Order: sequence, then structure tokens, then C-alpha cells
Amino acid sequence: MKKYILDLTVCGVERLSEKHVLIKLTQELPLPEMLPGQFVEVRVDGSPNTFLRRPISINFVDRERNELWLMVAMIGEGTRRLGQLQPGDVLNCVLPLGNGFTISMFNAQCSMLNVQCSMFNAQCLLVGGGVGMAPMLYLGAMLHEMGMEPTFLLGGRTAADLLELNMFRKFGRVCVTTEDGSMGEQGFVTNHSVLADHFDRIYTCGPTPMMKAVARYAKEHAIDCEASLENMMACGLGACLCCVEKVRTDESLMNVCVCKEGPVFNVNRLLW
Repeated sequence: MKKYILDLTVCGVERLSEKHVLIKLTQELPLPEMLPGQFVEVRVDGSPNTFLRRPISINFVDRERNELWLMVAMIGEGTRRLGQLQPGDVLNCVLPLGNGFTISMFNAQCSMLNVQCSMFNAQCLLVGGGVGMAPMLYLGAMLHEMGMEPTFLLGGRTAADLLELNMFRKFGRVCVTTEDGSMGEQGFVTNHSVLADHFDRIYTCGPTPMMKAVARYAKEHAIDCEASLENMMACGLGACLCCVEKVRTDESLMNVCVCKEGPVFNVNRLLW
């Protein structure tokens, strides 16, 4: 997929929580094609100690408004500077980067069965935790557009960590957990009662311990599962080698750059 370096204009900024901000970007020309699970490398201007771009997951693409949404967790000097952006500011972005979640399989199955995707009732579970909830929204929107109703399973420490719930509800069933019990079922996502339901495929993104637990559940129940890794990615192009992950191939193990070969991997390839 072709990559672009674009100066995008900030058209909206929403504070989602004390630590999270939603930045909406646009340009005069139609935005490039982007897939769920891909990410953007953004340049941080006005921050003298921030030398490298910051990788941000694609949260949502609003084609009607020609907007790209990025959810930013303000945890360091660079991301705090991004949180100070105002409408009218310009953000330089390299996009789209990486490989996204696999959803073409559903189109293929629909074609083989000679039915519309709306009639293919694949049960998909989308599990997100923390800022890992961000790519689940765009993924869920695309699955919904294909005629499916995904189930979102979202987890946080408290209710304040559960973001964009109204947007998620537009595209599927929403189940939540919180560690303190302030919303939804108390505990971790892998403790939620919805896991008693049948699912054909699982997608997950979030803290590594959470994704490992989801991967174990998927393997125990013979469910195909993909995880989006959150390794440190400085360049986004596979040049700096700071995001290397050891994965399985058909015959051996090998090191790959998550930013280039991922960030999405089938969990069977991961050494979990």
C-alpha cells in the first residue's frame, strides 16, 4: 500500500479523559486508503526534546467528513505536546504504516457462498484495553459495514478509562470490565461472562499481559486470533530496528520489525 507524507489540518480536538485526547485531522483532497490496525507516525513540533516521530494507531476514518481520528495518550513530553494542538494547527503525518487486521477472509467466504456479507453471520470478538481500544473502533466499523455485528469487549482500571463507548455502540454490542467494578463486570476482560458465547474470530490490542491472556483463551478454544503489538516504533519503516520481535515461521524462528511486518500478527506466530 502506498505511503504518504502529508500536512494534515487539525479540524477538531476532544478531551476524552484526563489522559486522553482525540485529534481529528483533514485535508482538501480525499484521505488515502487506510486499513484497521494500521498506524500513523506523527511529527511533534514545538517540543525541543522530542526528536522522533510518535506512532499513533488509526482510531477511525470518517469518509463522509474526510477525517482521520487519532487517539493520543498523553504520557510523555511529545504526546503532551500533541494534546495541546488546536483546530487550524497542522500535523505532519506519515501514513498508512504497517499491516492491519485480516478482514478480507470474510469477503472471500461470502464470494464462495455466493451470498451477501450481511447474510454471513461470522461472530467476531474485538478485545481492547487502555489505548488499545483505539484501533478496535475502526475495525468494528468496517465489519459492521460488511454486514456483521461485532462484539466489543473493552477493559480498563476504572470507568474513566473506557473511552468512546457511544461510538462503539453504533457498530456492535459493547461489553465492558473494570478492575474496580465502577462499570460493567468487575475483573479483567478474560473474566467477562460474554466469553461463554461462541466466536469465530478474535482481534485484540492493549497491554501485553491482557493480549497474552486473550491469546491463551483463543488457543484453548481453537479460535483464530490476531493481536496488534505495541512495541516501541521509532521510524515506522523497519529501519531503526527498535521494534524487533521474534516470531515463528513455517520452519524456524526469525526476528521481524513489528512496524513493517505487523503490528498485527496471528497469535500462533508469537512466542506467547
